Amino acid sequence: MKRFSSFLAVLLSVMVFSQQQGKLRKVATVGFLNVENLWDTIRSADYIDGTKDIKNPSFHRSIPLDSIKYLEAEKYEGVWSDGALAGKKAVRYQSGSEEFTPQSAKNYNTKIYKAKLANEAKVISEMGAQYTKTAPAVVGLIEVENRQVIEDLIKEPALKKYDYGIIHYNSYDYRGIDVALIYQKRRFTPTNSLKKELKIFGDSGKREYTRDILVVTGFLDNEKVAFFMNHWPSRRGGEAASLPKRNAAAALLKQQMDSVRAADPSTKLFAMGDFNDDPVSSSLKNYLEAQPSAKDLSEKTPYLNLMYPLYKKGVASLAYQDAPNLFDQIIVSKNLISDQVTKEYSVYKAEVFAPPYLVNKEGNYRGYPFRSWNGDQFTGGYSDHFPAFVILQKEP
Repeated sequence: MKRFSSFLAVLLSVMVFSQQQGKLRKVATVGFLNVENLWDTIRSADYIDGTKDIKNPSFHRSIPLDSIKYLEAEKYEGVWSDGALAGKKAVRYQSGSEEFTPQSAKNYNTKIYKAKLANEAKVISEMGAQYTKTAPAVVGLIEVENRQVIEDLIKEPALKKYDYGIIHYNSYDYRGIDVALIYQKRRFTPTNSLKKELKIFGDSGKREYTRDILVVTGFLDNEKVAFFMNHWPSRRGGEAASLPKRNAAAALLKQQMDSVRAADPSTKLFAMGDFNDDPVSSSLKNYLEAQPSAKDLSEKTPYLNLMYPLYKKGVASLAYQDAPNLFDQIIVSKNLISDQVTKEYSVYKAEVFAPPYLVNKEGNYRGYPFRSWNGDQFTGGYSDHFPAFVILQKEP
């Protein structure tokens, strides 16, 4: 594989709105990180109790395998249809659960797990700190196995002093990974949260289970905001063949954003995550209708893709087989855009965060994100994606 030296361009700090001048006043960082398979070391399964409520079965994520024997369950291997849940109890084995255990080829033990936690905590604590001198107020997480790994993460020394709260829901994702949100309790007060299940189907008509969209509303430093965490369906099977699934995710996200905005137009909206598409992909352009620049915003098109200018400059958040992509994006509502500093938060700048320690420095993957795994070998790295953040500013 050829070296991807041009990928180092992501290290550049690119201003989103260069016309915003002057000294920063009150500031806040909102960002997210793909933690690249943050699993605990225990092999687990999904337990679905379909006998309590046929339409809304009770779903429990990550039941340890040694607990399954205590459950009355009919075992299902692989993906089940919706009908299989009706009136039954079922256990589904997670496809990634066995891989991340001490017995696997990865030898995923407590030592590696703790190193992984420390690495991710370091990255989170430093996102935006060069502007705010503190850790982010709100952080989205991608590829977490369960709530316990998030609990362990926020207890790491690099994060513990910030007193982060957690918002997390189990999804039906076939691999067993979810999205989540952590927040500094002294700065963000959640008022409501929910998960929106994305229902997509393969060519055979069978349901394909993927991540939910996490919707959280509340007050950030006394301003009404809403966060939408995303991890859209992958490009497995090819970009074109899988695009309808991401189009469906974009349509669901837009519906949720429009709904929150209609209920209270003053709410400031942040949609962020790994969209598995670039800013110019039809999912983001045509279905979400995320605009490339502030001049394109209107009442009918109120959402701005902060990463579009970075994409046009060649900045990327990941690479696969020497092909750069900017899948990790932040999209905001137009009431976060201002030419001047006011008494309410507005966007100062957005960045893909790539300090030197997050970048491979040599070999075939020079310039790529310094990921945690090279096959079954733990590298000591951080993630296969660079994180992204937005800096907000307002008068004190």
